[in-house]
Amino acid sequence: MEEHELKAIALDVDGTMTDNSRKICISAIEAISQAEENGIPVIIVTGNILCAAKMLAIMLGTTGGVVSENGGVIEYKGARKLLGNIEECKRAFKYLKTKYPVQKVEFSDERISEVAIERNIKEEIVKETLKDFNVEIYDTNFAIHLTDPSVDKGSSLEILAAYNGVKTEEIMAIGDSENDIEFLRVAGLRVAVNNADKELKAIADYVTSEPHGDGVAEAIYKFII
Repeated sequence: MEEHELKAIALDVDGTMTDNSRKICISAIEAISQAEENGIPVIIVTGNILCAAKMLAIMLGTTGGVVSENGGVIEYKGARKLLGNIEECKRAFKYLKTKYPVQKVEFSDERISEVAIERNIKEEIVKETLKDFNVEIYDTNFAIHLTDPSVDKGSSLEILAAYNGVKTEEIMAIGDSENDIEFLRVAGLRVAVNNADKELKAIADYVTSEPHGDGVAEAIYKFII
């Protein structure tokens, strides 16, 4: 890790800001608010649908924009950019349904760049079944995602960094799962919360002593405020 002045924060949501019951920790809300008050924009980076990500950003008072659907859709100050192509994902899901009784997760019809299915099937089985389709497949611990391989959280964060007028090396990124690796890799400071997957901890510059949102607050107070 090179030393850079940190000018923005990029935050994953599920498992990072939220606990196991998917509730956002109060400590994280307070720390995020203080960062914004200090002129540090917070970027929401999530696998959730755009409307859910926007609602969270409004609730938290963040100003850095949102990366939703694991990089497939971004929005900044009301301007939306679609990066992922859902058509191959739809074809892959249709084929998968002929082999296994899989179902999309709740609100899947709102997704415009990827398909997310319930975790009642192993990721390895999905990958093997869909090996002839041009889709990226990964488990976020909340759903199994079929995505456009040309986009990810990292490439989309690079776009939002430019919109915010900061370099990616001036961003502190915080995540918890293996699919957060791409956006942590482009950031100047890589933080894994204590409950993070071992693969993410392996590339992190700092692993918090606290899990979930308490870990987010720990990192913000340690490196930003």
